[in-house]
Amino acid sequence: MVNDMADTIAAIATGPVISAIGIVRISGSRALEITDAVFHPASGRPMSSYPDRKLVYGSLADSDGRVLDVCLCTVSRGPGSYTGEDTAELQCHGSPAVLRQALEALFAAGARQAGPGEFTKRAFLNGRMDLTRAEAVADLISAETAEAAKNAAEQLGGAIQRRADAVYSSLADMCAHYHAVLDYPDEDIEDFLLENYREELGRAISGLGGLLATFSRGRVMREGVPAAIVGVPNAGKSSLMNALLGYDRAIVTDIPGTTRDTIEEKVVVGGVTLRLADTAGVREGGDAAEKLGVERSRRAMETAELVIAVADGSRPLTDADISILAAAAKAPRCIAVLTKSDLGAAAALPADMPAAFVSSVTGEGLDELQKLIADMFPLPCVPAGEILTNARQADAVERALSSLRAAKEAMDTGFTPDAVLTEIEEAMDALGALTGRSVGADVTDRIFSRFCVGK
Repeated sequence: MVNDMADTIAAIATGPVISAIGIVRISGSRALEITDAVFHPASGRPMSSYPDRKLVYGSLADSDGRVLDVCLCTVSRGPGSYTGEDTAELQCHGSPAVLRQALEALFAAGARQAGPGEFTKRAFLNGRMDLTRAEAVADLISAETAEAAKNAAEQLGGAIQRRADAVYSSLADMCAHYHAVLDYPDEDIEDFLLENYREELGRAISGLGGLLATFSRGRVMREGVPAAIVGVPNAGKSSLMNALLGYDRAIVTDIPGTTRDTIEEKVVVGGVTLRLADTAGVREGGDAAEKLGVERSRRAMETAELVIAVADGSRPLTDADISILAAAAKAPRCIAVLTKSDLGAAAALPADMPAAFVSSVTGEGLDELQKLIADMFPLPCVPAGEILTNARQADAVERALSSLRAAKEAMDTGFTPDAVLTEIEEAMDALGALTGRSVGADVTDRIFSRFCVGK
């Protein structure tokens, strides 16, 4: 990512598809000057003469004065803008060709192409948001469930920052008291006693421990649960996957062995995002391609967090079905699904694992399957926004928690205050990395590189 904050940047902020409205954003010290060069209000006044956040009607022209579009424009001056810099936004008709020409006109007037996430990166660097809020922007854009969107929106409002800052502030007070007594022995300052901070240290450990415990759910929200559909050939695996997706993704025939490779799709089932893999039917024999597919099926089952073992419920279970159910039971979570219930139920549901009769044709039993999956991944009893959603955040909290536990152990063992405070300061550094108080430029670049261009 380009890091020159002196440049004025521009980018298309909407997707590369035909739509009613397309947006081009500009940010930097020359944003108003460059906007005046390409956008001409119908009133005849320059755009820079208008107040902040007022939509103005006018024409957009290229460097030769040719009209590209008739559109709207608004400006927002720093430091009160999204990026903390002077910004402008052109709201054009949503033709990708028009938006590209608008961008080229801005480049000709002196702007450069913004890198991925550079608008939000500037907002972070200019103190408009902390790092957890900045990451929430990307999470909100990519949210695939209402739960994920709500959590990201609350994080954007500062939920994680507030929890981290509360702990950081209490630790800072402790350190400040110690150093004040040490540096100013002649002043009338209350003696520093470690024991007076034991309860506060315990609250900090409890708070960060609870926050770290949310990461498992946050990872599910953001990445989805690795899930595999397994079973013998023609058990109804591909039909089940199509039913869960709501469209025909996998080829379905009466010929055993139709699915020879692993097909992967994301789907929300019971409010849980699954990275669902429809695997090749597991059986002995078959040609080389089918054998390779079967091997991939076994690997998918070994690495999945949820295995959905499918068997044809319209006939008694075979030894192969029972073998697959036994293998599925070794997964962290498993569900038995007996398909083709519309043809009559001849098989008995396994008693030793969650199970459901399902018809992919009529939809019967799909609600029960969704409930089983939802029950396996319950929502944590924490407010939205206080769920950690990425490994960087979790690592920072884990390091802070580890240092605080070491500080408490040092306190319990009778170590001197300076030894305890060393661990406290390590915890503060980790919390600083969480919110962006103390984070290197390389880490910052890596974080924002995953953003889309224009945000």
